[in-house]
Formats: sequence, C-alpha cells, structure tokens
Amino acid sequence: MAADKERFVNQIADINGDYTKWYTDVCLKSELCDYGPVKGTMVFRPYGYAVWELIQAQADKRFKKHGVKNAYFPMLIPQSFLMREAEHVEGFAPEVATVTHVGETELAEKLVLRPTSETVIGNMYAKWIESYRDLPLKLNQWANVVRWEKTTRPFLRTSEFLWQEGHTAFATAEEADGDAREMLGVYEDIANNVLALPVLCGRKSEKEKFAGAVATYGMEAMMKDGKSLQAGTTHYLGDNFAKAFDIKFLDKDGTHKYVYQASWGISTRLIGAIIMAHGDERGLCLPPEVAPIQVVIVPIAAAKNPHVVEKARALADTLRERDLRVELDERDLSPGFKFNHWELRGVPLRIEVGPRDLERGMVMTCRRDTGDKLELPIDSCEMTVSAYLEDIADNMLARAKAFTESHIVAVKDMAELSAALDGGNFADAYWCGDRACEDKIKQEYAATSRVFHSDQKGATTHKCVCCGKKSKHRIYFARAY
Repeated sequence: MAADKERFVNQIADINGDYTKWYTDVCLKSELCDYGPVKGTMVFRPYGYAVWELIQAQADKRFKKHGVKNAYFPMLIPQSFLMREAEHVEGFAPEVATVTHVGETELAEKLVLRPTSETVIGNMYAKWIESYRDLPLKLNQWANVVRWEKTTRPFLRTSEFLWQEGHTAFATAEEADGDAREMLGVYEDIANNVLALPVLCGRKSEKEKFAGAVATYGMEAMMKDGKSLQAGTTHYLGDNFAKAFDIKFLDKDGTHKYVYQASWGISTRLIGAIIMAHGDERGLCLPPEVAPIQVVIVPIAAAKNPHVVEKARALADTLRERDLRVELDERDLSPGFKFNHWELRGVPLRIEVGPRDLERGMVMTCRRDTGDKLELPIDSCEMTVSAYLEDIADNMLARAKAFTESHIVAVKDMAELSAALDGGNFADAYWCGDRACEDKIKQEYAATSRVFHSDQKGATTHKCVCCGKKSKHRIYFARAY
C-alpha cells in the first residue's frame, strides 16, 4: 500500500513546490477536463461536467426563488449591436471572435460570437417591453461564451467557457441596483453553502467595473497561494443599454420612459475556485454538495470473501435510497490504489468493508477533508453518513474561512503593501480613489483592487496607501487570476 501511495502522489506536482503545475495536474489527472484541439479551449470530461451540473442545479433553484425564468438567446450577434454602446464595445473588442464568411461567401455584416449577451438581449427586450405591466422582466440563460484570451488555464481562463447570465429590467433605478445587490447575496449563499467557499463581497472600483455598467459588484475568493479569484459579479447597468437599444415602457403616468437594467453571472471558473481553495497534496477535495460521488465504498479482500461484496452492495443500495451519490468500487485493484484514486478525485467520504470488521458488525470510514478514520456499525451507518457529509461541508468552510482571515493584512504604505502581497496575502488598504494610484500599484506589484471593504467607517481619517493623501475608501488589493 505504501508503494501505491508514493507512486500515486508522484502523478501530481507538489502543491508547495509548484502550485501552477499542481493545479494543472489535478485538473487533468482527476479527469475533470482535458485540452481541446483549438488552443485555449477545454473539454469537460464527465466527472468535471457532473460538478458543473450540480452547481447549476443549486444555482437554478435559487434563481427561480428570485422570480427568474430561463430562456436562451443566439450566440451569433450582429457586430453592429456591439457598436451601439461605446464603452461596452471598447471593453470587449480585444477578446471578440468574428465570423466573416459562410463557405466562400463574405457576410454582408460581420457576426461576433457572444462574449456576453447584453446587446442581443437588449434588442429583444425592446420588442417585448411595452408597458409598466411588462416589468419587472427577469430572465436567465445557461450558455457558452467566447472570449479570445491570450493566456489560458483550465476552468480559470479559456477561450470558450460555460456560465449563466441573468438579465433583468425594471421601471426604476433603485429596483435595478437593488437587484444587482440582491443577486450578489444569492451568489454569496451559493459560495458559502454549496461550495464551502468564503468570499469577500462589495462594489468594484470604476477601473474594474464591467464595460457599460454604472456599478459592478463582485465576490472575491482567496486561493491557497494567496491570489484572488473573481468568483462572480453583478452589474447595475442603469439605462445605458436601454438608450442604446431604445428599451422603453409606457408608465402609469402616460409617459414613455427608459427601463433600468441589471445583469449578473457566475461561470465554470467556480470549479477552479473549488480546486484551489480546498485541494491539497493528495489532489481534489470536493464539497459534498457538488461532489459527483459523495461516498465511495471499497470492499477489502473481496475475492476471498464473497460475503464482503454482498454486504458492500447492500450498503450501497441503502445509501442510494437516501439520495446519496454512491460509487461501489469492485475493480480488481489493490485497496491502496483505490484509496489514492478516489482521494485524488476528492470524494468526501470513503467506507471500507473488510472481513475482519464485518465479523464485529463494523465498517471503517475515512473523511477526505481531515483523513480521520472512524468505525461505524454497518447496520446503522447510513444514519451517520449524511451527518458526516454535513460536518465535512461545515469543516471545509470553516477551514477556508480561517485561512482567508489569516491572510488578510492591514497595510499603511507601499512597502507594507509589497510585503503583504509577496507573503501571499490580500492587502486591506485605504485609497484616495485616484486612478493613478490604482494604476501604479498594478504596474509596480502586479496587484489590482478587488472590492471595497464592507466597513467604510472612518475611511476618510486615513491616508492613501500609495500617495499618502487623504483617503476616501477602504479597499482590498490582491494579485489575481
């Protein structure tokens, strides 16, 4: 077993020695994904797509409670649509992939592969919205988008990725901005209670906001290398797209008015967040809510003890009746190899069914998050397994939260900012609000502002971390993916 363990660990890089290669190795070796034939693209393997399906299910349930309905819009968008909102087209122009020909025939108007859908949806909203009675309109689509990234990495940045994008329209600015803020809370709930992922939520700076938005709100998750991953964003769009696409409604007072809009999205980069926030030297460590296999049962010495297999199969059936996702590993391989195989894939709980334990009416369990082992009576262990999974999720969130909190450092000047970033931390800083200071920090330390701190009391009594002038905001700076 020791030899199996050593050989299996060697399949992935040392998380402490080469974090980047460790991440890629885990993505590929755990069979979450593979590289596509076009540079920058990625193939979801069944295990990875199953994780995304589970995230989808949890998110979709919450969206529908929010009054949102699903729809689907074309991925081909007339290039002229993007030109209608100047800030929007400028923000996405470098990443837009364009269709110019069908066969050998050049198209009369170029088409773009959607980098996002505000424009095509705005075009349809202009047709569908006529009266205040049509508002609010809350639609979401689960789709793919294409952004031609220069540097790619599985799940984090790929030329094509999967996401959801919600698009809502309201009669008032307050309602639209409120929707963007409320959806940020929905995303935080998903992060905490589905992904066991602590996040910092708040408004983004003008520099970091979405192209075409009035305000962007984001949630930032800390990875184990101290970098930030933008895990979701919501946007208050004001009436910018409404004016660009002439989305008006007849109000109760008999006058025509522009609608106010919000949009919001999370993507498959959440899978990357799970890998980097919870993974370890053994590979993946999946939160139970999104683990395709929540429990793996491994029979021990099954070839010589047929009753072991019978008991293992019966236990698997019992757990499945409780709506748990269970895998019974009956492969003709050593127990050590199987243990390492499922640890790499992050299965939250392993149950070992062996002849000696069965003689005493027991089975052995092993938690992926802690490695702790505990004997349980086989005839009643199903009562404990669900509670175990809940405890695993709670522990993963608590552990990630403790890590995040211990790696946020208050800084007063550029020297302290540099030291905090180099030490793998987020910098909790005060900032004057000047774009020049934000740009200088990015240029000198490869760090960007992430979100404003939730507590802005006393922000104006401090000095800017960069220029030393009176500050206006308290904000987080970090290196980011």
